[in-house]
This record gives sequence, C-alpha cells and structure tokens, in this order.
Amino acid sequence: MKNIHGNIAILGSGNIGLSLAYGLVKADYQDAASILLTRRNVTNLTEQAQMGYQVSANNPETVQNASIVILAVLPQQLDGLLHEIQPVIDASKHLVISVISGVSCKDIKSKLGQDVQVVRVMPNTAISIGQSMTCIASDNASAEQVALVQSMFETVGSVVVINEELMTSATALCACGIAFFLRAIRAASQGGVEIGFHADVALKMAVQTAKGAADLLLQHHSHPEQEIDKVTSPKGCTIAGLNEMEHQGFSSSLIKGIKLSAVKAGELYIESK
Repeated sequence: MKNIHGNIAILGSGNIGLSLAYGLVKADYQDAASILLTRRNVTNLTEQAQMGYQVSANNPETVQNASIVILAVLPQQLDGLLHEIQPVIDASKHLVISVISGVSCKDIKSKLGQDVQVVRVMPNTAISIGQSMTCIASDNASAEQVALVQSMFETVGSVVVINEELMTSATALCACGIAFFLRAIRAASQGGVEIGFHADVALKMAVQTAKGAADLLLQHHSHPEQEIDKVTSPKGCTIAGLNEMEHQGFSSSLIKGIKLSAVKAGELYIESK
C-alpha cells in the first residue's frame, strides 16, 4: 500500500504535521521517503531526515515534487505561505489539504486559484498517539479526493465528514475539547485528593475512570444517560453528586465554554491579518 498517491508535502512540520507523517508511515500508507517535510529552520528536522523523510526549507520546490500539499502553519503565517507557493500550484496535479484553524476553503482558493481542490481538516492533539477525532470538509473537492483524505487521517484516529460551515464548531468540540476533558479529569483528581488519596494515585484513578467511561460509549454505542442510569440508584451517592454538580452549573459551563470557543475559532484567521 506504500506510496500509491505520489509524494505528500507537509508545509509547516510542527506537532500536527509530524504526527500525521508518523501515522502514515506506521500504518504502511506511505513510506518515509515519499513524505516531504518543510520548516523555516530545517535543523529542527534533523531527526526526521535521519528517519528517511525528505526535509527542506524551500516550500515552492517541495510543492513541485508532490501531488498532495498539506498546509500546517499558524494562521498568521498562511498568507505568506500561499503567496510563496501560488506560482507552482497546479490545479490539475495538486490536492491541497489545510489543517489550519479558522481558514475556509474559499480563503485558500482566493489565493491559489478557484480551480484548486481544497479539503479542510481539523484533527486534535491526540493525533500524536493515533487517537485523533478528525473532521474533514470541502466545498469543491471530488468525492474521490475527500475519500482519499479520509483514508489518510484514519491512520491517526477516527474521522467524520461534515459540512464546511460546521468546521469552526468542530474546532471547539474536538480540538479545544481535548483541553476541556483534560480539565475535567484534573478537577476529578483534585477531588480525589480532597477525599484522601495521594495526588498521583488520584490522577491515575481519574484518568482510567474517564477512559472507561469513553470506552463504554464507544463499545456499547450507547448514550451517556444510559450508562449513567446504570450507576445511579434512588437516594444513592452518585445521583447526589451529579445533582450537586448540575446545581453548580457543570453542564451549563461546559456548553457555554464550547460555544465561546466556536466563536473564537471563527475569528482566528481574521484576527491574524
């Protein structure tokens, strides 16, 4: 299955870009030599070069040698990158994939050309362990190209295809959501310390309990309330704790946080200009 799609260029090889590169090789989707990594300071890619990846600081040259171009820079760096590679982008050859928050397919096509096929992708940091929840969308890419991108990102986690107007919402729920769930785990571990456990033990207990809760939903294909009902009993300790959390605004604060993050996500590219 190796190297069946030509070379893949990852422009801006930070955490997300490198995690994808590693995932593609680990899944035998692509070999390292056919993945081209760029970074302004190429010395930061010395380890990757030793692993067999092609590395460069020259974005246009790298694009010319690839058929799939992944944009993985910060929003404030995007316009400069697009200006740099626009002369060598060929709509008949290149598929452009963007993993940049707040940037629409329309934004990219306005700089690279309206005929360029663009797929927008939003993974999260769990991509580094192959457990990302990745959302993908496009306004002009073919079903075949969308399916190709889906298969690429399935090497590093789960994927759903959504309408592009929901991508900022996906950023809030899945990308920002990692931090929200981590904060909930942190709070649970602090509660564990308060009721008598040492901090390291409380954290281990909270992490495994959270993982178990998620796996119950994934493996049973059930709704959270179905699993909650199995733990609660009349006048019991679980329902007492749940109700107190709700009285203090637990669900409401999480919902409000997700909504605010979605608003902010939609403004990232605009604010960077």
